[in-house]
Order: sequence, then C-alpha cells, then structure tokens
Amino acid sequence: MRYFLDTEYNGFGGALMSLALVPEDDAQEEFYTVLTPPARIEPWVERHVVPYLNTVPEHLKDAPVDRDSAAHHLAHYLAADPEPEICADWPEDLSQFSMLLVTGPGVMVTVPPFTLRLLTLPGFSPAKNSDVPHNALHDARALRDHVINHLA
Repeated sequence: MRYFLDTEYNGFGGALMSLALVPEDDAQEEFYTVLTPPARIEPWVERHVVPYLNTVPEHLKDAPVDRDSAAHHLAHYLAADPEPEICADWPEDLSQFSMLLVTGPGVMVTVPPFTLRLLTLPGFSPAKNSDVPHNALHDARALRDHVINHLA
C-alpha cells in the first residue's frame, strides 16, 4: 500500500520532531508520532511548528517519545504491510524516515521491505494545502489528497 509521509524537524538538517504516515486507503489507521524536542529549538520552528504538534485527533495524541520508542512504534505500524511504498514530496522527509529506523550503531528496527518514492509535484505545497500547516499529519493528508485527486 502507498503511504504518504511528512515530517517536521528542527531546521535544516535538524532533529526529527514529528512524523506522519497517511495510508492511501483512508479506512486504514494513520500513524503519527511526536518525538521529545531537542534542548534548543530553532526560532522559526518554535513559531511555526511547535504550537501545532498536537493538533491531531485525540486517538493519535500521545506524549512525546524518545527516538527509540518512535522507531519501534513505526516498525509495529508497518509490520502488517508486506511491501509498503513510502511517498513524500521532499527529500528530507524520506531521509528523516530512513534515519528513524536506525536505533544504534549497526542496529535498526525490523521492517518489511519497502520502497521510497520522491514525488515531484510542481506548484504543490503541503503548507498551502494543509488544514493545519506545518503539522506532519495534516501535511501528509494534504499530500495524499493531492496525489489521489490529481495524479491517481
């Protein structure tokens, strides 16, 4: 199944702060996690991302978790799909997703074989199309809706 990915992170190349996967089939459960914030948060991120981290449905709200816990939750979420395809419109989202799977030197969580797909979407902006800009879940939903409505 295709999953649409968005992440929020602490500035260019910064620490992952939240990650969302929205399945193509809207009858399937979405995945959303918020990670324990870094000690120092970039000013732009403090203003435009942090206030919206928990603007998600109640059943997806959770206290921030450490990277290891987030990685294991993600692995558990993907375990039921034999060949997930992870789609994003920004390379850093794919990088953050991939790096979350790594839990230590030479150690990663167990996930099924998956495909990463970078979508080139001229003129599309998750922030401009999202119900809650700069929230990973809402931005991933906007990406899914755009792809399904315009490219599927």
